[in-house]
Amino acid sequence: MDWETLRSGCLACTRCELCKTRTNVVFGQGVENAEVLFVGEGPGQSEDEQGLPFVGRSGQLLDRYLFAIDLDRSRNCYIANIVKCRPPQNRDPLPAESEACMPWLREQFRLLRPKIVVCLGRIAAQRMIRPDFSVTKEHGQFIEKGGILFMGTFHPAALLRQPQNKPTAFEDFVALRETIEKVCDHTYQ
Repeated sequence: MDWETLRSGCLACTRCELCKTRTNVVFGQGVENAEVLFVGEGPGQSEDEQGLPFVGRSGQLLDRYLFAIDLDRSRNCYIANIVKCRPPQNRDPLPAESEACMPWLREQFRLLRPKIVVCLGRIAAQRMIRPDFSVTKEHGQFIEKGGILFMGTFHPAALLRQPQNKPTAFEDFVALRETIEKVCDHTYQ
């Protein structure tokens, strides 16, 4: 499957009940050869309205952190979510919704073949790293799985609610930059 086939299939998805309440499918955004993949839990209201990931207030914060370490969603990374449709009232995705949507993310992952995956928040980290992953205790640590480095960090929306964690999250991004410099081939070209 290529990117266009994947995108077309995802945009027409009806695998779970979230398709009934969405405005737009939020497929993902970034360069299709990115070595760094960021994964959040699911779209919020702004994302649902625009069809793009992390475009609301939390996305603005994420963009500032990316900029600080020379990453940019239009130039050298990719941003996606576990679920591609907004859960009502921004609730956590239900297990059945996550399960129904995972094939889309797996195929994005297969096409990208990233060297580093950054899980933004508990839900993404527990789904992609391990079920008992604790962002508050293990953020910023790199865990190798199948030759790919995974890191969990605070979700930008959580940082807006708990700004005292912003310096700690920024340290995670500094560690990310150092790791990118060691393992990625073309991220900063």
